[in-house]
Amino acid sequence: MAGIKNVAVQMDHVKSINIAGDSTFAMSLEAQSRGYKLFHYTPERLSMLDGKIYASVEPMILRDVKGDHFELGDPERVDLSTMDVVLLRQDPPFDMAYITSTHLLERIHPKTLVVNDPAWVRNSPEKIFVTEFADLMPKTLITRDAGEIRRFREEMGDIILKPLYGNGGAGVFHSTRDDRNLSSLLEMFGQMFREPFIAQQYLPDVRKGDKRIILVDGEAVGAINRVPAEHDSRSNMHVGGRAEATELTPREKEICERIGPALKARGFLLVGIDVIGDYMTEINVTSPTGLREVKRFGGADVAALLWDAIESKRA
Repeated sequence: MAGIKNVAVQMDHVKSINIAGDSTFAMSLEAQSRGYKLFHYTPERLSMLDGKIYASVEPMILRDVKGDHFELGDPERVDLSTMDVVLLRQDPPFDMAYITSTHLLERIHPKTLVVNDPAWVRNSPEKIFVTEFADLMPKTLITRDAGEIRRFREEMGDIILKPLYGNGGAGVFHSTRDDRNLSSLLEMFGQMFREPFIAQQYLPDVRKGDKRIILVDGEAVGAINRVPAEHDSRSNMHVGGRAEATELTPREKEICERIGPALKARGFLLVGIDVIGDYMTEINVTSPTGLREVKRFGGADVAALLWDAIESKRA
């Protein structure tokens, strides 16, 4: 077991998850099956005192049973550096609270292996990191300047407008060339977000699906296609997207081979990229999803492959 005994999971509360599609649950269940002891805590339970990082954790036992999927023991205050592995798995938004978590967890990594590496999670925002591979992605504008966005739409025709640090399809809008709501939309974004926004060339291939490809330690290990509902431009499954089995195309293999070395160099053991047609749109490093869907549709057991990689790192 490569010296692994205790695994802490920093996550949204286990009672709130949908186990049918939750990747954190899949990862934790696999850890439990290997004999590791699980400890659960939510991000607000992190503390730093005299340079040490503490958390109020609860021993956790999991069951793959809907409605009866977890059991938590009494909370105890522990020095997180006494853990062998910490899974950094709470969902975005990638805000200052999230960033602060990475600063705290950076104090214990890599003696305690944090997955993914917290410093590189902080320095690789998902919609900005991907721009390091501009030739692999659709034309993309990052700005708060309304005039720039209007010029971009005039050039591109249809565009997608979305928040820079959003997640799960929230706040994603398809604006056509003759859409008269763009000004109102930009006003709303300006009131809701302090950060720049993303305007991206609309890819009609999204109607065929938005493919989630999972990479473990820089290598593609599985994929699932997510097809948007008829009247929605978003493919996220919790907003109505439909999952289906898929295989990697030669272009998708090329994309994975191109980005793999950068993922390994940053210590990203688990990454999910989104690909529409021939273009990559995001590199998800905070809490990538899709593990259970890949396995359900006959693909690899990604959770097992991930723990193999974690054990290798610990060794």
